[in-house]
Amino acid sequence: MSERLMLVLSLVAACLVVVVVVVLRRRRTTPGDPSETPDVIEYMTMMIGVVYAIVLGLAIAGVWEERNAADEALAQEAQALHEVSERVGVYPAAERERVRADIDSYVRYAVTTEWSHMVDQGELTDRGTRMLKKLRGDAASFEPTTMQQAQSYQAVIDQIAAADTARTARATGAGPTMPGVVWIGLYAGAVVSVGMLFALQIQRSGRELALAGIFSALIAFLLFLVWHFDAPFARGLEDPKEAFTTLFPRATGSSG
Repeated sequence: MSERLMLVLSLVAACLVVVVVVVLRRRRTTPGDPSETPDVIEYMTMMIGVVYAIVLGLAIAGVWEERNAADEALAQEAQALHEVSERVGVYPAAERERVRADIDSYVRYAVTTEWSHMVDQGELTDRGTRMLKKLRGDAASFEPTTMQQAQSYQAVIDQIAAADTARTARATGAGPTMPGVVWIGLYAGAVVSVGMLFALQIQRSGRELALAGIFSALIAFLLFLVWHFDAPFARGLEDPKEAFTTLFPRATGSSG
């Protein structure tokens, strides 16, 4: 099921639930006078709505920040490896090809194999870590003989360290970023916020039903946004592998 279809179904379901509950409630109970609703209930409804809006806004801001951090970490990892591949151009042919082969192997494995494991399991693989370690060892084993090679050597070591740091950051965002207890609070708050509509003795008029449906659909949409960005590598990024496929078209088998 596509994410767009899930969103549409969630919005429709939220509207239908409110409409059905209101209609059934009005059929089974005697209509009351909405003006007789105690002021304290209206005050509580307002406070609950404000508090829940703040919590929901913070949740959206949090997952969006994690999404941007994941995107940045991925770009830094790919760019650092690309810099290594370019800077070893001054190395002798044997050492140069060995380092570039290590990079291509790592990138190919990260995109084709490790990526699916990261999305499914929420963690990186030990093999990917070993491949990056091998790259570091092969790069560090080279002994520069000229000033130009010495300058490139230090830059290569620094860029591999940057790639390792970015990989660690990618591991941090591999799984869902929202704790389970926060999701419980978000869902409970949604139920309470929508439930307070009935405490205000909402009527069956078209205007009131439309407003209740729109309110419920808005909450469903915002919860969908939190869920969508909660797993940046699985859903939050439009093309999460683009950084690798663009810089390493040969290794990833892309046409770029």
